[in-house]
Amino acid sequence: MGHRLSKIYTRTGDKGSTGLGGGVRVDKDHVRVEAFGTVDELNSVIGMVLACALPDAVRAVLDDVQHDLFDVGSELAQPGRNLIPAAYVDRLEQVLDGFNADLPPLKEFILPGGGMAAAHCHLARTVCRRAERRVVTLGRSEAINNEGLRYLNRLSDLLFVLARVLARADRGEVLWQPGKNRDA
Repeated sequence: MGHRLSKIYTRTGDKGSTGLGGGVRVDKDHVRVEAFGTVDELNSVIGMVLACALPDAVRAVLDDVQHDLFDVGSELAQPGRNLIPAAYVDRLEQVLDGFNADLPPLKEFILPGGGMAAAHCHLARTVCRRAERRVVTLGRSEAINNEGLRYLNRLSDLLFVLARVLARADRGEVLWQPGKNRDA
C-alpha cells in the first residue's frame, strides 16, 4: 500500500489541477477526474444505503461492492493500471441472479421509492449509470480497462434488483401508471 495522508490539505490543487497516480497533473474537470470522482460519489451513495436497516445478505454484498469501487476508482486515477478482473463481473452476475430469482417478473416500470433503503438504492443505481457514462467518455480518448466498465454496467443492474428486494421488504414497489395525471 502506498503512503498515507498525514495532512489532508496540500494546496497543490488551489489553481484547479489535481494529481493522478504516477504524478501526472490534470485539470480538476478532466474527463478522467470526472470518471473516478463519479465512482467516488457512487461509493458515498452506497454508504447511504448501508446506513439503513438492511437484510444481512444485502449488507454483505454492498460491503464488497464498496471495496470493489475503490479498486475501480484507483484504476481510473492511475492511467494504465488494471485492477478489475473479469472475476469481479462474474461475482456480481452470480449475486444478481441469486437476488433476482425470488422476484416476480417485471410487467411495469418501477418508480424510485418503496422505502428509504430502496430509494437510496435507486439513487445509487442512477449515479452508477452516470459513472458508467463518464467512463465511456474517458474510453473514447484514453485507454481504459474494459472490465471496470463492465463492472459498472452490471453493478447498476444489481442495484436495481436490490432496490426491488428492499422495496418489497418495506413499502412495496411503486409501479408507474402511464398518464396517471393526464385528466387531473
